[in-house]
Amino acid sequence: MKNSKYYPWIVVALLWVVALLNYLDRQMLSTMRDTMMIDIAELESAANFGRLMAVFLWIYGLMSPVAGMIADRVNRKWLIVSSLFVWSFVTLMMGFCTTFEQVYWLRALMGVSEALYIPAGLSLITDYHREKTRSLAVGIHMTGLYVGQALGGFGATVSSIFSWHVTFQSFGWIGIIYSLILILFLKDKKSETPVSTPQPTSLGETVKSALKGIGMLAGNISFWIILLYFATPSLPGWATKNWLPTLFSENLSIDMTEAGPLSTIVIAVSSFIGVIAGGILSDRWIQRNLRGRIYTGAIGLSLMIPSLLLLGFGHSLTMIIGGGLCFGIGYGMFDANNMPILCQFISSKYRATAYGLMNMTGVFSGAVITNFLGQSTDAGNLGKDFAMLAVVVAGALVVQLLFLRPQTADKKEK
Repeated sequence: MKNSKYYPWIVVALLWVVALLNYLDRQMLSTMRDTMMIDIAELESAANFGRLMAVFLWIYGLMSPVAGMIADRVNRKWLIVSSLFVWSFVTLMMGFCTTFEQVYWLRALMGVSEALYIPAGLSLITDYHREKTRSLAVGIHMTGLYVGQALGGFGATVSSIFSWHVTFQSFGWIGIIYSLILILFLKDKKSETPVSTPQPTSLGETVKSALKGIGMLAGNISFWIILLYFATPSLPGWATKNWLPTLFSENLSIDMTEAGPLSTIVIAVSSFIGVIAGGILSDRWIQRNLRGRIYTGAIGLSLMIPSLLLLGFGHSLTMIIGGGLCFGIGYGMFDANNMPILCQFISSKYRATAYGLMNMTGVFSGAVITNFLGQSTDAGNLGKDFAMLAVVVAGALVVQLLFLRPQTADKKEK
């Protein structure tokens, strides 16, 4: 099966489900506060809930560069399988929690296990897919994240029918079973680029090799620009993941059992459209212009700017839904091209490490904004502060267009 011409797309399909579970298991919590705080009183405070969401992001961010370095040096199949199994087991255990501290530490452990997936999954996809299908393949994979985010929005609905304990336990078992399926069908792929340096054979040599990779990336000016370009839109990106249900509930004066599914479905559907459209456009554009992926990402950022103003200041269903649709399409176009743009500046030997560092900066931005918006919600300023994020996205757009100038469609190791 691995030698089939269709197997690269089978890999995308297999990892699509992993991406879905990756976001579903983390996203459920954002809509389940009302049902959980009946049993866990500390969750009545929005600031405490913000802490619970933020600890995942801090741990996830710290682990991301480590996860990237690991993915560049081990069999990615087993890294992905192990990651999925552990975070699914953590999700299962969250269904047995009785205290805030238990949920808090399991949430931190989930940050460790989930961080191991994204660099490995994306680097595996970009090794299987070259210039003509790379953005589309990454984009399709990203739709798994959005579908998981949308399904996570039903966490409040499902937990109100059954219980939040059963909800966590059920999805934990689903992930554990799927990790066994991956063992049978997922295969790693070695880069076709010849490696001129010997592979490390000891822990010391492995650490030295990893530090060398970080040093190489640190000396690449384009990589620093990509870091800024990636991290800045991550502020509204994570804000929508963690606080959009609350924003919908407040601005439209509806219950969270309605706001959760409505907000996540709007973002997921529009993001689905954005990544597919952005992937197809980017793959075609780069055949004629090396900056095609850059321009496609810029279109996405441009759409996000007015959408944040609509989401923050809108109080009608039309404005809020319109803002959500515009944001999702724009963020999807941006999201589909992050790894493909990175491939234009960084060789396959260091891509997982590079994406791990990118993920860290993006997630740390998310942790900061998640904590900030928790305090903003308690102060009654969530909408206004949400809208102000349009300014930072505009800054990222200018930096991207001025400074990202690739010389090749696929960077090769010298």
